[in-house]
Amino acid sequence: MRVRAATSEDWAGIWRALEPVLRAGESYTYPADITESDARAMWTTGARVLVAVDRGGAVLGTARYLPNHPGAGAHVANASFVVAPEAGGQGVGRALAHAVLDAARADGYRAMQFNAVVETNERAVRLWTSLGFTVLATVPAAFEHPRHGLVGLHIMHRTL
Repeated sequence: MRVRAATSEDWAGIWRALEPVLRAGESYTYPADITESDARAMWTTGARVLVAVDRGGAVLGTARYLPNHPGAGAHVANASFVVAPEAGGQGVGRALAHAVLDAARADGYRAMQFNAVVETNERAVRLWTSLGFTVLATVPAAFEHPRHGLVGLHIMHRTL
C-alpha cells in the first residue's frame, strides 16, 4: 500500500470508497442521498486530498485536510478519512492518518481538530486516541445514527 496525493483521475476510486460509507449514514453528517457531484465538491474543494492505493493503483481509502476555520483559526487543521469497506482492518486508516498528520505538520499547521467523530464509531475513536487525540467534549445526541438512534459527536484534538 502507498499513500500519495490524489489526482483528478483518482475520483472514480475515491467515489467507490466514499459512496458506501456516506450511504450507510453511520459516520458522517452528510446526507445519505448526497449526489456524486456534491460529494466530489465536498471532498475536494479547498482541501488537500490523499489516497491510499494498492500495488495495482486501486484506491483503498482517502483522506482530506484543510483549515478548520479561516483567518485566525487557520493554523488548526481539520481532516476526514474514509476506508473502502472491503479494505477495513488492513491498516489503511492508520496509514492515511500518519500521512495526513505528517503533511499537515509540514504545511505549518500546529494542531488538528475533528469536529464530529461519531461516538459509536469505535474503530475511529480507538485509532484517533492511539495517535494522541483526546476527546475535548461530546455533544450529546448530536448525530442520528440509523441503528443506534441519537448518539453523541466527539470533538477530538491533538497538537502537531
